[in-house]
Amino acid sequence: MSRFIITGGPGSGKTNLLEALRALNYTCSEEASRQLIIQEVQQGSNCLPWIDMRCFADKALQKMILSYEATSGLGLTFYDRGIPDIIAYLKVAGLPVPEYYYEACQQHLYHQTVFILEPWQEIYINDSERWQTYPESEQLYMAIAEVYKSLNYNLIEVPKLTVNERADFIINYINSVLGDKDAR
Repeated sequence: MSRFIITGGPGSGKTNLLEALRALNYTCSEEASRQLIIQEVQQGSNCLPWIDMRCFADKALQKMILSYEATSGLGLTFYDRGIPDIIAYLKVAGLPVPEYYYEACQQHLYHQTVFILEPWQEIYINDSERWQTYPESEQLYMAIAEVYKSLNYNLIEVPKLTVNERADFIINYINSVLGDKDAR
């Protein structure tokens, strides 16, 4: 069973890439943060990243743990962000990272290869769940890369291609570099 993270700054094309992988019949786990923002806004909550990042990060961590556990035994699974992403967001916000975030990273291991998408201004748009500016997206990308490297993950930069070509790049990488055992 392999759990691959697809990460990067906001607006770099992760969600569309996961949709393309899902269309190829791969198991994909949606981004917890986006779902959580929608839920918290609907409830009129202040537990939003632009109001109370600590509260939001804790809820996002719990959602990511539940997603991880829900995909146990499903074979090859792609995740729209992983638990280390939350650490990067806390660091960018200037907040201390509690030890239980690092413990969660150790208890919920993903494949050592992580696919990362760099900021791409031509496709970047804001929406009701993406509140960051493009320069903030770039800053988050750098922090995300730093956190994953510090946790000894191997980052593979996904080239700026069409969505389907990006999906093919990932599948071909898994098949050719990592071996067929990780591909299904």
